Amino acid sequence: MYLKSIELSGFKSFAKKNSFEFNSPISSIVGPNGSGKSNVAEAFRFVLGEQSIKSMRGKRGEDLIWNGAGSEPRANRASVKVVFDNERKIFDLDFSEVTIERVVHRDGLNEYFINGSPSRLKDILELLSRAHIGASGHHIISQGEADKIISASSKDRKAMVEDALGLKLYQYKRLESERKLKKTFENIGQVEALRKEIAPHLKFLKKQVEKLEKTESLRDELINVSKEFFKREELYLSASKADIESERKPLNHSLEKLHKELEEAKKVLAEAGQKEKKEYLILELEKELSHSRVMKDSLSRELGKAEGLIDAQERVIKKQQELAQSDEHKVIPLKDVENFYKEIESEKDEPGVLSKIKNKFIEFLKSKRNNLDSSVIVEAKSALEDLRKEKVEVESRLKDMENKENKLQGDYENLKREVDKAKEGDNAAQISVFRIMSEENEIISKLNILKLHEEKILFEEESFKRELEELVRLIGPEVLHYRGYSVSKDVWTRSVHTERKELLQKLKIRFEDSNMTGSEDVMKEYRETSERDEFLNRELSDLEKSADSLKNLIKDLETRLAQEFKTGLDNINKEFEKLFSAMFGGGEAELVLTAEKGKTLTTFSQGLALGSEEQEEVSEDGKVDEGLDIRVSLPRKKIKSLMMLSGGERALTSIALIFAISAVNPPPFIILDETDAALDEANSKKYGDMIEMLSQYSQLILITHNRETMSRAGVIYGVTMSGNGISKLLSISFDEAVEVAK
Repeated sequence: MYLKSIELSGFKSFAKKNSFEFNSPISSIVGPNGSGKSNVAEAFRFVLGEQSIKSMRGKRGEDLIWNGAGSEPRANRASVKVVFDNERKIFDLDFSEVTIERVVHRDGLNEYFINGSPSRLKDILELLSRAHIGASGHHIISQGEADKIISASSKDRKAMVEDALGLKLYQYKRLESERKLKKTFENIGQVEALRKEIAPHLKFLKKQVEKLEKTESLRDELINVSKEFFKREELYLSASKADIESERKPLNHSLEKLHKELEEAKKVLAEAGQKEKKEYLILELEKELSHSRVMKDSLSRELGKAEGLIDAQERVIKKQQELAQSDEHKVIPLKDVENFYKEIESEKDEPGVLSKIKNKFIEFLKSKRNNLDSSVIVEAKSALEDLRKEKVEVESRLKDMENKENKLQGDYENLKREVDKAKEGDNAAQISVFRIMSEENEIISKLNILKLHEEKILFEEESFKRELEELVRLIGPEVLHYRGYSVSKDVWTRSVHTERKELLQKLKIRFEDSNMTGSEDVMKEYRETSERDEFLNRELSDLEKSADSLKNLIKDLETRLAQEFKTGLDNINKEFEKLFSAMFGGGEAELVLTAEKGKTLTTFSQGLALGSEEQEEVSEDGKVDEGLDIRVSLPRKKIKSLMMLSGGERALTSIALIFAISAVNPPPFIILDETDAALDEANSKKYGDMIEMLSQYSQLILITHNRETMSRAGVIYGVTMSGNGISKLLSISFDEAVEVAK
């Protein structure tokens, strides 16, 4: 026995706590009409989760609560507690006893408990469905519902049979899977909508990133070119400095040696007396000539420096002009825009104003586009003009110095010729002086050339530093790593150097025009948007896989339902025909599967054998709304329709069908509320025999007035009602009485 007891407190007419113990296979509840017997059956419906108050003979939830009468005040709550034996684990709980309780309050609030723990209605329904128990169905037949399975529509009758066969769990899983599938499709639609929403932005960001990648590629190229350029330039400058120093050192040493020799030779010449004055004048002329050459070399250096500065200023002007010619970097003063606005504002009411404004706007843009002057260009041009003036001045001074040098050279050569004529036979000392001074002048000239070369190298070194600083500001400190850059050992001529420098300048201008402002934010947003799109793509893939899985699950559940239903209905038909024949002393009865609009397919065993193509032909829209119809054939009567049966015959037919369903898939317990009311004495005995047969599979609780039915019960509960309207309980245990009698 699975059902142990039920306890009612404040439920309908049971104002006080009353408990029914079910320790017999057949228990009977008897009592006069209106005493509250049927409230017990409704209490079972209530505690097992029935949500229709109307099916429990009420309109609102508070109609189920004791409303008070006489000395007993009304209750604020009604509770029903049912206890099941779970030794055989009919419930999926690790308890030997399972208690389900439901409480309703006057405000309509319902509470559910499983073994004293608060639970949801869904939890209780799932727990009961596994044991083939529900708030309604073939195992709880309330008063007047015995004929329900006969009078129900074919579709509802099919649902009753499916419930009785324990297919409710599969149906619940199928409905849950269909709900999940619907939700999955909704989620797929939402994810696709989100992907469509971010797709244009992602496409835009991708283009921006590609542009940034090109800029980054240009930056890398600029870094590589600059590293090679600066590395080779540094090597060139270092080598040039080393060469100059290596050339200067022996020249200085030789000059110092010649200076000493010259001093000694001059002493000898000084002692020669007056006749040597001309030689002395020649020496003085040579000094002036040497000084003149030094001044000339200095002016040449100044001229070279001026030319270098002029070249630098010309490059600045050229770059600024290139920038000014680019519309992207044009800046229109706010005052000019305000003046233009005032000018067109004054003409807004004149005819053809749009055309005039358009022409004026085009003229305004042309005037601003053709205005290439800027403060930087003006300053650079002014500096260039000053440098050119300075160059002219230096050239003039250089020309004067060259004239002076030519004059001194002429005087020197004339005097030297006179001396040569006058002193062709001078001694070795005089020849030595001329030789020393000649060599000294030659060395000084070489040193001056080295100094010019050194100044040029220093100027190029300054230019090198400026270029390096400019590139560091432009592309970052990576350029400073040029020292570790390895270059080939081939000789890099200055013409190649010039070409590489021009390439470097072009790359710089292109990089400046590319404008990398906000690149980090764009890259970050692109990464985040791409990751979100990839995440949504994965979500979409997972949802599609989930949808396919749910479709397969629904298909498997439908196949399982069809197979279980086919087998169960075949078994029910066998029992139904056997019980029907026993009730009526012969005859035939069966359940047949019908299509929409009452079209009979065939008997169920044949109907499920039809192929899918044949089933689709039954309905025009391809969907068959199936039901179950009852066909009966009484002995000695030509009755084929249920409508032609008498009240008693309908009752016997419904009882036979209910018992057949219960015999095929026995529920843990069955409650029958006066299902035998319409039976005569002979049929009551048959009914009693069926009850005893059915009690071998299920625990029976019978609410009855029939003495024959009472005689089959092991325990009888009597329900009475006093004048205050409260139901009271009495019990008689025949099983215990028999044991005592023995």
